[in-house]
Order: sequence, then structure tokens, then C-alpha cells
Amino acid sequence: MNRELIMVIEQLGREKGIDKEVLFEALESALLSASRKSVGQADNVRIHIDRRTGEFRVYHRKKVVEEVTDPETEIGLAEAQTLNPEAELGVELELLQEKPLQDLGRIAAQTAKQVILQKVRDAEREGIYSEFAGKEGQIVRGVVHRIEKRNVIVEIGKAEAVMPEREQVPGERFGPGDRVRAYVLEVRRAIKGPQITLSRTHPGYLVRLFETEIPEIQEGIVVVKAAAREAGERAKVAVASTKRDVDPIGACVGLRGTRIQVISRELRGEKIDIIEWSPDAATFVARALSPAKVSSVTIDDGAEGQPAALVLVPDNQLSLAIGKKGQNARLAAKLTGMRIDIKSESEIESERAAAEQGRAALGGFPGVTAEVLGALEAAGLGSPEAVAAADPERLREVQGLGDGAGELQAAAQAWMAAREQAETVPDEPPAVEAERPPGAA
Repeated sequence: MNRELIMVIEQLGREKGIDKEVLFEALESALLSASRKSVGQADNVRIHIDRRTGEFRVYHRKKVVEEVTDPETEIGLAEAQTLNPEAELGVELELLQEKPLQDLGRIAAQTAKQVILQKVRDAEREGIYSEFAGKEGQIVRGVVHRIEKRNVIVEIGKAEAVMPEREQVPGERFGPGDRVRAYVLEVRRAIKGPQITLSRTHPGYLVRLFETEIPEIQEGIVVVKAAAREAGERAKVAVASTKRDVDPIGACVGLRGTRIQVISRELRGEKIDIIEWSPDAATFVARALSPAKVSSVTIDDGAEGQPAALVLVPDNQLSLAIGKKGQNARLAAKLTGMRIDIKSESEIESERAAAEQGRAALGGFPGVTAEVLGALEAAGLGSPEAVAAADPERLREVQGLGDGAGELQAAAQAWMAAREQAETVPDEPPAVEAERPPGAA
């Protein structure tokens, strides 16, 4: 019987992919729960199954004391030393119970069965979690099992994963039996077993596809530095080469675009822009806005910790740099991790002219000397608009202004009102000479 038990455990372990030790521990726990009548209810009892012979042994853990008050949990010093000469007071000994386990009744056997089944289920779930927890950020293949409220349930090996609607490429449709590749977004423990979330919209999926389809990336010759996507529409990928003689963009595109076409087809025709990464932030931003041509890029580290870039483009490149509904600029911002402000050359020129006009007007206000004008500009108040909207206390703190702050602000506000009035008054229509009637002198 004991040999048969070992064979059953080994077979179960192979079928379920569970370590035999886990099954032995589950059986020991089940037997202990089912045989409380014969071994007692105390917590100091354990059952051990010999892994080689299958023999059952019952052990009691007892504390060595001078005077025994509870025979179930305590043992006298003299008796303990006969069993173990090194026994001392206060030490706990594990003693083998000579009385064998009684035959289990029907209810006890049923209890043992339930405990074992529960342990097996827990071990299976833990095995699945351990397997897929190491696959986070990887691509897996599966078969669509069913659709639940637009969420796609995918069978991947022994587990089921869910691909929520938000993680599906817009326009994609799946049916039961369809084969699908997806990115393991998250694996977490849940009451009913590990919950695996898949995605086909995550930028990481695009990166893994590049690694799968492009040998130079697998070999480490080309490296994907960053990726940004608007799933189903457009994506940008920044790549760099670790060898000078290898063109990273050419390696990714492939001969006549064969490599990039394979990836684009997997993403349902998503357009992919491949750009060369640069360690220089300004160069990287300019390349990220391709296919638009950029005149200049100015990088500002930003007060809030997020760097910003002011990009100047020719007038005829402004719409191309921004892209349809701002898509090109958004993807470039995601790719570089910067806030990008795009302006045309004429817009910059207009702003510069307006600033010069405002500076000239401010210099003509009463009490504004060259020194005061410089102090106002240093304080960020270098225009009538800024002075008119400034806090009076802040104005008084400007060096050289003092009590004249109120007068200066009133002058700035009057200048603003006059300019607004001039802008709202319509131009006079040109005078038209009335036609003379025929024959008039």
C-alpha cells in the first residue's frame, strides 16, 4: 500500500507539474487533519511520511519539565534523559508515537481528500504564477478561448489570460480559436488564481517585436533606446548602433523594407517611424519630429524637473511638425520624455517684434530709467502687459522704483487700454466718389 502511495504521488506530480515534496506535505497535513481522534487535537503533533518507503510516523513535541502537569505537551526530566541523554529542562523534544494510526473513517478520508485537492490546486496556481511572473514584459502566443464583454480571454499553456478592450488595437476583432501574440503586461495573485493581463497596444510590445524580427537587435549590435505608440495609427522608435559601421535605421528597415513591413503587418498596418537616437537632447528632439525639418531646438531643464524643448521650424514645416491632430508632436514628446513647444519662424519674429515694441513703450513711461528698465526685465516684468498685471508689492520691490510703482502700473494699464481700443476700432472705409449722371456738367 505504501509503495502504491509513492507511485501515485510521483504520477500526480508529473501530470500536474508539481514538486513531489509539495504533495507529500499536503498528504501529511491531510492525514493529520483526518486522524485527530487517534493522535489528539494538540498543535504539537505532526505526521511524517518516509519519502522512500511510504511509512507513516507520528511525532509529539513535548517540553522537558521537572513536574509534569499536562502529559500531552510535557515530559519529565528523568524520562526525557532516558530517551535522549542530552535532554535539559526547558528544551522541546520530538518523540515518536509507537501506536500506529487507526484506520480512517469515511468522513475523515473525505476530509483528507479535500485537503489534498486544495493543496494541489494551490500548488498549481503558485506554479502558474511563478512561470508567468518571469514572463512580464515578454511576448507570449495563445489561442482565443472566448470573448467576455469585449475582453478577450486567451489560453496560454495551462493558464488563461485576459486582454482588456483598452489593451486591444482599435479595429482588431478576435473570435474563438484565433491565434494571437501579445505582451504580458502584468501578472498578479488573485483569489481564483494568478491574473495575467495581456496587451497589444503597449510600446513594450513594439520593442519586443523589433527584438524578435531584427537579428542585429538580438545580437546587441543595434539597441532600441525608446518607443512611443498611438496603437493602430502611428509609432516612433529610437534606435542606436553599438558599431560605427552599422546603420541602425537600415538594419531595422531591412532590404526594401521587408523587416519593418513584417512588424507593421503584425500591428494591423501601424505606420512606424524609425529615427536614430542621439545623446544630445536637442538633436534627439529634432530627429523625433521627423519628417519635419527643424531650424533650431532650445532645451530648458524646467523648474518642475521635466525638461522642455522650444522647437523653431520654417513656416511651411509647422503643420508637418505638429502632425494630424497633434499626433507627430505628441509621439515626439513621449519618445523624448520632454515637453515640446513648436513655433514657426514668423511666429517667433512676431513675438520678438512685439517684445521690442513693449520694451520701447515701457522705457518711455515716467520714472523708468535704463537702470529701472533693466531691473524690471530681470524680475520678469519687461513689458507693459507684465507690469499692468503685476502684484503692487512685487513692483515696489524692484530696485530703483520704490514709491513710483503705483504711477508706473497706472501708466501701463492706460497704455494697455489705449491699445485695446485701437485694435477694436474698425478702419474707416475709403471715400468713393459718387458717379455723375449722364449729361451732368
